[in-house]
Amino acid sequence: MWLTAVGGNMSRWKCGIEGCDGRFEDVESAVIHQTVDHERHECKVCGTVVPEGYFAIRHAFDEHTRAEFVRAYDADSSAVRIREDVKDAVEADADLNSVVETLREQGAL
Repeated sequence: MWLTAVGGNMSRWKCGIEGCDGRFEDVESAVIHQTVDHERHECKVCGTVVPEGYFAIRHAFDEHTRAEFVRAYDADSSAVRIREDVKDAVEADADLNSVVETLREQGAL
């Protein structure tokens, strides 16, 4: 999973990219971290290179069908649901306009 909301006394969002233990108080910081601190991801459907994490999920599901994703990534319906849940959670909580503005200011987009 690429980004998860966590409960309890710890930071609310964790990166979720394999091998990363990053935790963040807000989702915007988590998405910025994924974009700036991780390698880019090449879409297996179309070859477009996008930031890893949330932006890779958004690209996959906004630009391609679920069937294309399943075939290209050898995924199952559970993998699709997990990523759709992550996308929905980020979009419900994040100020994505400010994320994009920050990333542009940093030269990351």
